[in-house]
Amino acid sequence: MLPLLNQLTFPALRRGPLQALQVNLTYRCNQRCLHCHVNAGPTRTESMGDETLAVLYRVIDAHPVQTLDLTGGAPELHPRFRELVSHARREGLRVIDRCNLTILAEPGQEDLGAFLAAQGVEITASLPCYSRENVDRQRGQGVFDASIQGLHQLNALGYGQAGSGLVLNLVYNPQGPNLPPPQAQLEADYKQHLGEDFGIRFDHLLCITNQPIARFGSTLVSKGQFAAYMQLLRDSYRAENLDGLMCRSLVSVDWQGYLYDCDFNQMLDLPLEQPDRLIARARTHLRDLLAIELDGNPIVGRDHCFACTAGQGSSCSGALSG
Repeated sequence: MLPLLNQLTFPALRRGPLQALQVNLTYRCNQRCLHCHVNAGPTRTESMGDETLAVLYRVIDAHPVQTLDLTGGAPELHPRFRELVSHARREGLRVIDRCNLTILAEPGQEDLGAFLAAQGVEITASLPCYSRENVDRQRGQGVFDASIQGLHQLNALGYGQAGSGLVLNLVYNPQGPNLPPPQAQLEADYKQHLGEDFGIRFDHLLCITNQPIARFGSTLVSKGQFAAYMQLLRDSYRAENLDGLMCRSLVSVDWQGYLYDCDFNQMLDLPLEQPDRLIARARTHLRDLLAIELDGNPIVGRDHCFACTAGQGSSCSGALSG
């Protein structure tokens, strides 16, 4: 029998200066991964419309944000993806594409890698293991081989190659209800195996803890593992990870333009707390960034936030501490 969950509540936090927009362009995806906190898949139809995109362009042009982080689903499946990337790069923003690698082989996307390279886009690509069996179990039959093909294509374009300026990061997610192993050691293992077995090179490995929400959360519940996983996250809490949390400097934007403290809060429908300077309305929207600052705004925290502070910590940029 499991012990009662300890009564630690997630500490109250406030935002620092806004540095990055993480924009969920669409929930549509060519894959349907078990760990996906977005519940993305081929049948999802949610996609950012032209009116909201126009507001996003205005924010990019007027706000001193430094990074545009594009995610989904598969963000590349949005019909205006390339136009948005080109605009942001002209404005001098660092652009990150959260790429699932298999999208590079989808019909109509044959030149996607060349486009990303020409634009100097940073690619953060999901590859939850260097084992074919583990990847296909988590992401679908044949995904590993397609991912390796995608990585070969990116390497040939200069990604992951010293001096090219084209950054290629890989993302690791645990297979089940466990914390990721130490990031530095796992990165060394990835580089050794992928280099020796496939001749693949990349810059960094980012370890991200699985969130107990959406598809992964439902899997935990169905297997009777949810309470044990939450206990692990709480017991592994480390206060030193708080300063590096992505919600301190990033805002998540959904396909309708509404704002959240992070992508996980977006999936839980926990909107950004309205700043005092904003006239009361249902939710804070992307257009409000043209008139307000979020520095000092309270962050909406819940129990799932313990996933970001557990152990070495976790963010969209990988581990927060050694």
